[in-house]
Parts: sequence; C-alpha cells; structure tokens
Amino acid sequence: MTTTNTPPGSLLLPLDGIELPPVPDFRIETGYWNDGHRHVAGADEAGRGPLAGPVVAAAVILDPEDVPDGLNDSKKLTARDRDRLHDEIMQKALAVSVSSRCSSSIDASNILQASLAAMHTAVTSLALTADSALFDGRDIPPGLTFRAPPRAVIKGDGRSLSIAAASIIAKVTRDRMMVRLGAYHPQYGLERHMGYASKAHRDQIAAHGGVARVHRFTFAPLRHNA
Repeated sequence: MTTTNTPPGSLLLPLDGIELPPVPDFRIETGYWNDGHRHVAGADEAGRGPLAGPVVAAAVILDPEDVPDGLNDSKKLTARDRDRLHDEIMQKALAVSVSSRCSSSIDASNILQASLAAMHTAVTSLALTADSALFDGRDIPPGLTFRAPPRAVIKGDGRSLSIAAASIIAKVTRDRMMVRLGAYHPQYGLERHMGYASKAHRDQIAAHGGVARVHRFTFAPLRHNA
C-alpha cells in the first residue's frame, strides 16, 4: 500500500466530488495564476511498472497562450500523436526538464523513491523557477520549496494540461531510450515492449536471466533469478 507523501504546506487534490473533464484543462493552474503565480509546473513520470529500463520524470511549464493542439494524457494518444506533441511541447513550452533514475538506482531504494527523486530533479532543473508544481498521483517529492503550495493531483494527467504535457515528455523520452537500449540487447525485444512484463520478455528472462543495469532485480520474476 502506497503511503501518501504530502509534505507540510502541500495539497492533495482527490477525485471525490470532482468530475474528470473530457480533456485536460487549465482549471487548476488558473487558481495559481489568479493569485499571481504565473509559472506553474506540471510533473509526471513514465516507467514505474516495467521489469527493465529507467523511470523517467518530466516537468513542464506551459505557455497558456501557445498550447499545442490535441494535448492530452499520454495514455490516450497514439505513438504518432505523442511524438508530434513531444516536439511541439519542446518548441512552445516556457520550460521543460527531464530526469531519470536507472534500474540500479531503483533496486537500491524502491520504485516510489526513485520516481520521486526523478521528479524532484526535473522540477528543480527547470530553466524557469516554478512558483509551484502539480504532481500526478498521490505523492509529492520531499524537500521542495515553492512560493505557493504544490499539489498532488489524482489522475492529474487527465485533469491538468501541464501534467498532461509532462506525461507526454516523460513517455516519449523513455520510449526512445528503450529503443536505443534494445539495440544493445536484441534478444529481449526492449524496443517492442519497452521493458514491460510481456510474455515474450518474461520468456527471455527465464532463458537468459537479466542484464545488470538494464533489468530491475528487485522486481519479480527477476529477484528469483538474481
């Protein structure tokens, strides 16, 4: 069971009583903007569940006057649309930052802590200092200081355009990393399943074991073959 990590001064925005919009919008960000906090970052990660590869986090501060058309939760988009939107976000956003933690780092702590560490680095590495940040899910990385309280937003990639943008950057970045990684370890097909626990991937792990610094040896079934 995941423990909600909401530091003092932060807020958890739950689902109760709040209808999920048809597409993400700026309703949450507008509350900050109306209080004079113009640079609100959205933050999300990709790759918490796979057996191989890094977890990748992204932080994005969008320009509300120049938002790419069709911006949405990365899971609701085709690979082609994600690639297009990734490039448009990189061109149009006020600031974008990406950070990752490798499989060894995940094994050294755990996937939650590695994800939070990557999001912390992504937000603090933005070229513009964020006045606050919106984090997808229930958890906020510890040790962050903002002018206004940050928020953890459940299903945030379907609610906030800023988080949706971060979800696309994180997903596309990680997928491209896995394609390159797959070229070095072709027997695993990493470029096809992106490190997730497909039958083909599990069969190759059973046959060959895992690869150091590629696979996550604290994840089943790898921990039984370590």
